[in-house]
Amino acid sequence: MKKWIVSVILLGFSLGTFAATNAMQLVNDAKKQINVTIGYDPAYRKMAFPMGDVPLHTGVCTDVVIRAYRHQQIDLQKLVNQDMKKAWSSYPKLWGLKSTDTNIDHRRVPNLETFFQRHAKSLSLTDITSFKAGDIVTWRLPRNLPHIGIISDKKTSAGIPLVIHNIGAGTQEEDILFKYKMIGHYRY
Repeated sequence: MKKWIVSVILLGFSLGTFAATNAMQLVNDAKKQINVTIGYDPAYRKMAFPMGDVPLHTGVCTDVVIRAYRHQQIDLQKLVNQDMKKAWSSYPKLWGLKSTDTNIDHRRVPNLETFFQRHAKSLSLTDITSFKAGDIVTWRLPRNLPHIGIISDKKTSAGIPLVIHNIGAGTQEEDILFKYKMIGHYRY
């Protein structure tokens, strides 16, 4: 009987941990931004730390991901900042910064790519069956512009997963998975 009670308690803790990063909940939280985040504004803004955000009606591609995780109490602003402080040399030096900046570091796709490479499971870029709802994908758009989105639970008639992202017109759910050069595929 005692072993059974311990097993039930451990199962409860395990389920609680899983629920904190539930893939379908991540998708649903990303979808909640559709028709709410209706603009695209890459301007540098001062924000609170931790849990800082730009106004909900606007943002960039990274804000879709950041906001979806925040609904599960996962603060990428704080996590990226902490990881950059621990492993500064692992992060790209594309902006000429000498130290971390809690206003912008988490909103840069190359920094999120590095964070996910270091802390998430990296997955296939070409095996269509490896893409699951809630996965994170990064691309390079024309002119080498970085982009990020979340794999949806919906698929095209051909079975290609849709992506929840903001590429310039607010948060959308679209068929873009294989439209651009894919750089990363992560499960966090």
